[in-house]
Amino acid sequence: MAEGRGRLSSIELLPEEAQEDVVWASAELNARKRTQLDILAEFNERLSLKGLGPISLSAFNRRATRMSAAVRRLDEARYLFEGLADRFTPENVERQDVAIGEFLKLLIFELAQDHRATPKAAMELARAYVSTIQGQRASAERRRKAQAEIAAAAEKAVAVVAEKRGLDADAKQALLDALRADLG
Repeated sequence: MAEGRGRLSSIELLPEEAQEDVVWASAELNARKRTQLDILAEFNERLSLKGLGPISLSAFNRRATRMSAAVRRLDEARYLFEGLADRFTPENVERQDVAIGEFLKLLIFELAQDHRATPKAAMELARAYVSTIQGQRASAERRRKAQAEIAAAAEKAVAVVAEKRGLDADAKQALLDALRADLG
């Protein structure tokens, strides 16, 4: 497969003054409320007012197809992470590490299958994985430390209250057990 971005399309070759129209056409395609032919006709009309164009149906269709595929991939990723978001908690750091690792391995595999992954890209994904895991672990460690400090302070408070109220050892232990259960 050829390296690089390949030949520029007629849309990519449009001058800076047409970029607002290119953005408009892209937004119209993404809105999915009008037909592609209708959008192309208006796009070419807007370009002709600037003395540019026209853009062929095939060039416009190639761009629309690429955009649609990219939007689909982004939507799939968003839905995937929305479905998993509630599982990404500090209590589940180890499971998260595995899930993210498997996701990144799948991504690297798919990129390699499409001949889009270079060794450098694979290395950058691996570094992103390591950074993500390190960030999650640091966050989880801060939370565990804060919870331990809260638990220690709460246990001291229970001891003070139990002493001032004259609670026996069984009542004091019941309070401590309930506290520990609530703090997890």
